[in-house]
Amino acid sequence: MIPAEKKRADANPTKAFFVRMITRDITLEDCIFDLVDNSIDGAWELAGGHPLSLDDKTDLSAYKISIRIEEDCFEISDNCGGITLDDAVDYAFTFGRKDEAETENFSIGVYGIGMKRAVFKLGSQIDIRSTYEADGSPSSFRVPINVEDWLASGDDNWDFDIEEAEDLEQKGVQITVTDLTEAAKRSFESPRFIRNLRRSIARDYALHLHRGLVIEVQGEPISGWTIELRQGGEFSPMRAQFEEDIEDEKVFVEVLAGMAAPPPDDSEPSDDFDEGQNTSGWYVVCNGRIVLAADKTTLTGWGTEGWPQWHPQYTGFLGIIIFYSRRADLLPLTTTKRSVDETSAIYRQFRPKMREASREWISYTNTRKQIREEAAEREDAAKSVPIFEVTIRQDVELPKIAPKTKIPQANILYTVPRARAKSLASAFGNINMSYKDVGLRSFEYAFEDLVGDD
Repeated sequence: MIPAEKKRADANPTKAFFVRMITRDITLEDCIFDLVDNSIDGAWELAGGHPLSLDDKTDLSAYKISIRIEEDCFEISDNCGGITLDDAVDYAFTFGRKDEAETENFSIGVYGIGMKRAVFKLGSQIDIRSTYEADGSPSSFRVPINVEDWLASGDDNWDFDIEEAEDLEQKGVQITVTDLTEAAKRSFESPRFIRNLRRSIARDYALHLHRGLVIEVQGEPISGWTIELRQGGEFSPMRAQFEEDIEDEKVFVEVLAGMAAPPPDDSEPSDDFDEGQNTSGWYVVCNGRIVLAADKTTLTGWGTEGWPQWHPQYTGFLGIIIFYSRRADLLPLTTTKRSVDETSAIYRQFRPKMREASREWISYTNTRKQIREEAAEREDAAKSVPIFEVTIRQDVELPKIAPKTKIPQANILYTVPRARAKSLASAFGNINMSYKDVGLRSFEYAFEDLVGDD
């Protein structure tokens, strides 16, 4: 007989387990991006726009996100409106999104763990400050978190204290993390980490930076990557726009693809760094943020049935598929926002469109090898244009190169005494003529004498 008090198994999570799990499979760079995403969501809301199509003209130049990284401290601050006290109490610090919580319009966050996951990954002394507008005047609070004390307080209390605070210089959020984790310390000591962070921000937030948003690291603003395709002459990249209904919500999709740079003349793999090879491939964008860049794997179709594996020959191809929706959970992004969910219905729906664009480039580069010089002249007529200026067009247009007709060849091989070959070479006027050339000259001599003209 089981006692009544033993008839329910305790399935409640422990804080320590939860913290380990949410921080385990995400990089420090992606944690920082989670915090940047929150700031960008605030900027879009204040600007009154949404990260919609490439045609969107929302001006984000009034908003700035600053990141400061030291060996013993991380800080990110913005002027993007701040977290309200109500949101802090009800939503911002919960682990996961509550059922009754409304999805933020066109945000990049889905699961409600980004900020908590990020700060726990970075360190154990955390100070989150917010200044926001309340009834026409600024109001502020702070949430200090000592992770060790919070863990030690027991698994029944998951809440964080909210305290009054002085106003920040601007309405926004400031997050400071000290007592860094060992992983954060080692990364922040490396100048390479800072360089890679800047490079990734320039690429992954290129569409936001294009609209004037300022993101600075160590006090230096980052210039966004200019994404371009070549247009003109016989080259026309595709730029197709679609609208789908999913769960009574609109999901908007844009597909762009074409030549970003001419294919290489030598398509053999090289140990040297090749910027074209590094940037070529497929890009996936969700609500304005690039979540998969320069992909050449099965994620974007390469190497799947009826679709060849990526080869250096295809360098120069660039494809971008952009998804945007009021509800981020309808988009094909993963929890780390660093890849795509292959099982997503909307993603599977548009994979054939990606395949068609890729196939055109594969066909072009296959035939191009036979007339490289002629192809290069045609390619020079196409000029690079930013993707925002690409003409709307349903399909990729590339030069129609007819492969040269191959003349059937025959190999002729025979052996003669060396002295006789030398004598014939001498008769042809060159005693040092190669045996191969002696054979070819003797064939041409006999053909002209016995057959005549072709």
